[in-house]
Amino acid sequence: MMYEDIIIRPVLTEKGFDGIENKRYTFVVAKKANKTQIKAAVEALFSVKVDSVNTVNCHGKLKRMGRNQGYTPDYKKAVVTLKEDSKAIEYFNSLS
Repeated sequence: MMYEDIIIRPVLTEKGFDGIENKRYTFVVAKKANKTQIKAAVEALFSVKVDSVNTVNCHGKLKRMGRNQGYTPDYKKAVVTLKEDSKAIEYFNSLS
């Protein structure tokens, strides 16, 4: 897998913004990516030093449209903590 295929998009929520000051960033990642691959992808794409990676598999929610119903897609979420001496990711600094 290429690094661009592992990191899909950032998660921009209130809880995600609270972690930015502690250098904790949340991303939606590929479902088959493991912690080692996620760490390598973040370090290569953003030129930072990663301390730890926590992952969680999120199941899709049930959605209804009239009498039809279905589930949104499942996805995997990763919370990446950077080392203290690492620089911050500029993309998130421009949002807050």
